[in-house]
Amino acid sequence: MLADVIDHLVCPVCGTAIHLTGGAVRCARGHSFDVARQGYVNMLTRPAGTADTPAMVAARARFLEAGHYDPLARRLAAVCAGAAVIADAGAGTGHYLAAALGDDAVGIALDVSKHALKRAARAHPRIGAVVADVWRPLPIRDGVVDVLLNVFAPRNAEEFARVLRPGGALIVVTPGPGHLRPLVERLGLLTVDEDKDRRLEETLGGAFARTDEETEEITLSLGHDEVEAVVGMGPSAWHTDPEELAARIGELPDPVPVTAAFRITRWTTAS
Repeated sequence: MLADVIDHLVCPVCGTAIHLTGGAVRCARGHSFDVARQGYVNMLTRPAGTADTPAMVAARARFLEAGHYDPLARRLAAVCAGAAVIADAGAGTGHYLAAALGDDAVGIALDVSKHALKRAARAHPRIGAVVADVWRPLPIRDGVVDVLLNVFAPRNAEEFARVLRPGGALIVVTPGPGHLRPLVERLGLLTVDEDKDRRLEETLGGAFARTDEETEEITLSLGHDEVEAVVGMGPSAWHTDPEELAARIGELPDPVPVTAAFRITRWTTAS
């Protein structure tokens, strides 16, 4: 709930403390943001970039709730063990954040998609969901986050470093080599950029130092409906003709063996 994290948030307009009152979030200077009936608050101060559509969110929820990526969720939970305040920049439906919250931890779910945060707000009783743009100043106080998750999402190194407490950790998950093999080749999906690791270092290297790296590979056996969901929940959904995709899926074995590959990197603020 927002009440669990409100003390860690700030007004996105003036940066002052905020409080919950009368179904809205307000600051002392009069800036106000309505809390939606689903429990999230929209704190965007200007139109943001591309957000996940209702169809993409539904596909992601269907696929993740089926447990296909549970090994990744469990690994992230282990990495976050002991953290009191966990934020997820690009939280989507809140699946990974909910899994990462320990007995007394609270979570801040940040995403530009209100459709995703309708689900994130209900993913765990101690998650506060905030519609926010990662490319703008985040509505979070300086130095209050113990662990910041970033799973297949954009990264703002300066803001990430600002909200993390001294000694806090940034956990970044990116697709590993062979992710969603053989669907990428057979369905014409977007491929993993070979320079992704170098670009990640360039993006974060000025504010963060990489301290650890590991991989997580999951072998899956997916039916055609599950293939449609995993494609529909990711960036390929923006670039694939639905009719052509359906025809290509129909040509696959049912079920089809698929490898999900993830690279998990841990970063701390550079001294």
